[in-house]
Amino acid sequence: MAKFGEGDKRWIVAERPDGTNVHNWHWAETNCLEWSRTFFNNSFTNVAVGDGDATVTIKKVEKLDGEAYVNVRKGKVIPGYEISVRLAWEGEARDADGKVLKRVDGAVEIPYISDENAGEDPEIRVSVKENGELGIKLMEVMLKKGKVVVLEKVRVWVESMAKGGPVKDELEAKKVAVPHKNNNNNNNNSSNGDNNVKKEEVKKNEGKKGFKVISLIEKFNCRARDLFEILMDENRWRGFTQSNARISKEVGGEFSIFDGSVTGKNLELDEGKLIVQGWRFGSWPDGIESMVRIVFEEPEDGVTVVKLTHSDVPEEDR
Repeated sequence: MAKFGEGDKRWIVAERPDGTNVHNWHWAETNCLEWSRTFFNNSFTNVAVGDGDATVTIKKVEKLDGEAYVNVRKGKVIPGYEISVRLAWEGEARDADGKVLKRVDGAVEIPYISDENAGEDPEIRVSVKENGELGIKLMEVMLKKGKVVVLEKVRVWVESMAKGGPVKDELEAKKVAVPHKNNNNNNNNSSNGDNNVKKEEVKKNEGKKGFKVISLIEKFNCRARDLFEILMDENRWRGFTQSNARISKEVGGEFSIFDGSVTGKNLELDEGKLIVQGWRFGSWPDGIESMVRIVFEEPEDGVTVVKLTHSDVPEEDR
């Protein structure tokens, strides 16, 4: 076992020289508090509520405190927030001729909006500075109609945070817009014919715009069947990568590795000789899939040469 800090470099996610965090594989945190203030200011500035002889207008955001941030890891968005918001509102009561009888000011308090309660509506407290008959009437309008508007806009903010908040557009821009692959439905090809088609597909994709092919050859001091078993054993995957994994050992069976960031299906399995799988990263656009082909060769006992070809890889993930 390697000493701490001396692990195999092939298992270490290293910083790129150009500083690019491809598909946000590394942990990236963005402070969203100022973005949230702007969001709430835009949502709650001069918003009219109610009609007839009693109208209420949410005038502005008086205060927004707390913390809000978005973490992105392996393409997953992990929002975190705990904020409180205070809104100012103004109400007018009019007579039958439209003459203003009374103007009152009030506040809306949202004391706790948290990611822990993202699926629940937060508590809303409405108050008015003047407790006369008309003041109470206008506060009731705010409670009945204004509260609905406030909750609706808070839900929009929560959903926006779940999608990445201020980094949502950046995440979308990093997705590679590439055409869907064409399927060959000719069922008359033999097994050898299928293998030839796959080899030709790898060569064709080497020059296809937007895709790259990754090829690696490595030598290991072990038996081929043992290395094959390691790669198909979900418990060993968990131990090596310290992440959740589910791996089927059947052709056509599905797998999920790196906490679900990579999913796919077994296309071909030949114990100790061949693994062919369809791979898909969770951060890729819909319809994009790649193919991993691992060939095991054992030129002598206890020595295994592994030849890996990963085709249909989007350019920026290469």
